Amino acid sequence: MEKRRFGRTGHISSVAIFGAVSLAKATQAQADDTMMKVIAAGVNHIDVAPSYGDAEERLRPCLVKERKHFFLGCKTTERTLSNAQAELHRSLKRLGVDSFDLYQIHGISTMDELDQVTGPDGALEAIKRAREEGLTRYIGITGHGVNAPKIFLEALRRFDFDSVLFPINFIQYANKEYRRYAEELLRQCRTHDVGTMIIKSITRGPWGENQPRTYDPWYEPFSDTTMIQQAVNFVLSQDVTGLCTVGDMKLLPLVLNACEHYTRMNQTEQERLIENANREYKPLFA
Repeated sequence: MEKRRFGRTGHISSVAIFGAVSLAKATQAQADDTMMKVIAAGVNHIDVAPSYGDAEERLRPCLVKERKHFFLGCKTTERTLSNAQAELHRSLKRLGVDSFDLYQIHGISTMDELDQVTGPDGALEAIKRAREEGLTRYIGITGHGVNAPKIFLEALRRFDFDSVLFPINFIQYANKEYRRYAEELLRQCRTHDVGTMIIKSITRGPWGENQPRTYDPWYEPFSDTTMIQQAVNFVLSQDVTGLCTVGDMKLLPLVLNACEHYTRMNQTEQERLIENANREYKPLFA
């Protein structure tokens, strides 16, 4: 599997970053089997959060044995210094590790939230202290929603984050404003050597109101191998470090396979995919 430099961290990350949310409802046996497959596929970077069900507990046995194999990123949805500190320590205990490689402020979707976490006694202060104490080496920020790229451009003006995580897919790029801000964010990340992780890469759109939810994500993912390969090729053809794998154990092998067989799309192919998306699909974030 192709590997790329994760910004100034210097870590050479696999383009598939294991999204441990897929372990949220797994048994320990299922989790152990999944992690064996993840390692066999060449993945060396994990993204996990305490909000991902039982994922931290399910990862613990693998990390006890394979901690040095992985660049480990975790997150907090807490917004205040004291609460973020407490959540960070709980995650260390659940995962059975002494420190993180990356700790991220998770799920920032409004400027008000950004104000809170970067203000006095905000979550950012807790993570900066954790870095001083050797509990994390790097600091990142993550988010969903149609305003994520715009918000993160402002976040980078306020603090020198080491990484960002936000959505890109060819359907979302049909939204011209979203694409404009996303491309500017990627340019700024390249200029400042910030690592970039992408989520929602195989998103088809929101679930229909009366549509049966046949997969775990809160959005409808592509499940056809051809469409998954196209979606992965599109995302990895952008100037990004890699993509976080889907939060569904049934689809995970298909995404890993697509990352292993990634082929770069030229600009004409990308524009054609975006143009077709505008006619055929509804974006997840509008």
